[in-house]
Amino acid sequence: MDATALARSLMDPIPAHRTVGLEVISAVNGVGVVAVTAPPALANVIGSLHAGGLIALVDAAGLAAIISAAPTDSAFHGVVPLGAAATLRFLAPARGRLVATCRLDPEAREALAEVFIGVSTRARVTTATDVVDDTGAVVCQGGFDWSVRRSAG
Repeated sequence: MDATALARSLMDPIPAHRTVGLEVISAVNGVGVVAVTAPPALANVIGSLHAGGLIALVDAAGLAAIISAAPTDSAFHGVVPLGAAATLRFLAPARGRLVATCRLDPEAREALAEVFIGVSTRARVTTATDVVDDTGAVVCQGGFDWSVRRSAG
């Protein structure tokens, strides 16, 4: 499903996303793509995007991928994804326009499908994200362990 509009409506209001200038590029069929142009106010001592900005990118790409796995917009209603653990691997300075892409693996898609259709109220999924700069170089790789639940209401 193309859930790009849904992902934008859910993610744009998040204060951390606004702080880094996050843009949801797409959220389609288990793939989330988000981008930022590294703001100078969030630079580290070498002028690269601070780790806090990179974790926001990795988190947002995973979230967009999870949202995009819902079969319909209404299937996502009441679903709450929360990060339980995160990892980052820094490979190169993260400068300029940065694009983060997360593709759900089949196991994650299956676990989420059970939550979306109501067979299960909880799922644990792991996402992996690559962050590339405007030359296409991978500058960071990150992962998130998610706890995804459907609220009772």
